[in-house]
Formats: sequence, C-alpha cells, structure tokens
Amino acid sequence: MLKVSDRLPAVSLQEFIEVEGEGCSLGPNSFNVEQLVAGKTIAIFALPGAFTPTCSAQHVPGFVEKAAEFREAGVDEIWCISVNDAFVMGAWGREQKTQGKVRMMADGSAAFTQAVGLTLDLTARGMGVRSQRYSMLVKDGEVKALNIEAPGKFQVSDAATLLSQARAQRG
Repeated sequence: MLKVSDRLPAVSLQEFIEVEGEGCSLGPNSFNVEQLVAGKTIAIFALPGAFTPTCSAQHVPGFVEKAAEFREAGVDEIWCISVNDAFVMGAWGREQKTQGKVRMMADGSAAFTQAVGLTLDLTARGMGVRSQRYSMLVKDGEVKALNIEAPGKFQVSDAATLLSQARAQRG
C-alpha cells in the first residue's frame, strides 16, 4: 500500500477533454502519471465512484469550492481519481462544474488504484473493484501527505484537511 515518501506509479490515467488544445484531442486522452506530476504539486483525491451519494454531495464539491485556496497554497492541479471510464468522469465533471478547478481522471481498469494498493472490492454491491476513498498531496511525484478513509467513512480525505496539509508543506 502507498505511503508517505513513496513515488506515484508510472501508469496512465484518462481524462475526457472538452476543448481541443495543448496536444490534446476532444474526448478521452491518456496521460502518463509519472510525466504529468513531474515538477508539480498535485492535490489528489480518490473515491469509489462517479455519481455516488457522498462523492457527489460532499467530496467533489469541497475540492471545487476550495480550488482557489489550493492554488494559493502552491498546488498546481487538483485531480479526482475514480475507477470509472473517461466518458463517465467527463459527464460527472460537467455535472459538478469542475472545469478549470478539478481534473476528473479516469482509472477505468483500476491500474493506478491497484498500483498504489488502494482497491476496494464492491463486487457484492454490483460495482466490482473500485478505489478506496483517500486524498494525498504529491510534490514532483513523491507523496507528501496521505489520508486514507476507514471503510464507509468521510472524515480525513476532505478538501479542508488536504488544504491544511498543503499550506503546512508550503511553509
């Protein structure tokens, strides 16, 4: 399982791009995590699924609302990662009004989630293998803070907690 001081894995995530530009085409685009985080500070939060109750009502909105504060704390980008496809993450991002605030990163085959050891088996609920709920602060690919929720909880991976950690890391 991922821990503070570990480096993020060299796997890919997908993002549904709404506006063509900077070498990205419209629709799903694949990005190598290791390359995408190089030289940047990234606030990442992951959750079990798009359009699910806690994720839609609390987790994503908290990061959207605090996006400017994260930037002021030295965070270059905020990512939401979920084991869903890029089309679903794109639709969810539109519904949550994340554009320009939170990048909705799809981990459709759970490659990233498995690589960091944070899978959650929801097969019994008809959802398959998903991601645990967590947040982390990453600087140049290295995990500086990691907040993993207990099953069924939403207490430590929220935007306010990670924002406080980002401010503390900045000094």
